[in-house]
Amino acid sequence: MTETDELLRRVATRALSESPHLPAPVPEARLAEAEGRLGFPLHPLLARLYREVADGGFGPDYRLLPLLGPDESVVGEYLARREEPGEHPMWPEGVVPVLTWGCAMYAAVDCFDENGQVLLFEPNAYAGGPWDGCWFHDSGSLAAWLGTWLAGTGWYEEDARDGDGAAEPQAWDRAASRLSAEA
Repeated sequence: MTETDELLRRVATRALSESPHLPAPVPEARLAEAEGRLGFPLHPLLARLYREVADGGFGPDYRLLPLLGPDESVVGEYLARREEPGEHPMWPEGVVPVLTWGCAMYAAVDCFDENGQVLLFEPNAYAGGPWDGCWFHDSGSLAAWLGTWLAGTGWYEEDARDGDGAAEPQAWDRAASRLSAEA
């Protein structure tokens, strides 16, 4: 069993313990449909989460979005954010929203990053102009992000914020270059 296999086993165990009626995992054809609509493949670990654990409904706080669907979904939210009109692009190519934190904030996985870094989009302080100040680096990898959820040490965990364990997301240093590549 690989580290990734073990991580997926732990995620599935916790997901089922918190929500015994999870959606079914996504069949391969549905994953291919999602990737076709996105125009790129999902990060491999993200694809495995949807194929092997469930079609969303697990994870931190508000839980992962379903991959496709008539309501809020990974593909739907990504396409909507990428189509936002304006002089300054708000959403970089290849960064898929996987979870909403509420108040228009998202956790997003960079599918173009080898490790699947997890980013935080926090638009509430936006005052016009470029959107790069609304992007934050949450975790260097999707695996590490899932690990903080499993350990209860994410910045969003009340108990973790009270101690020294939770690192606050920092400004994403590549936001400006990734967004300017879109203009």
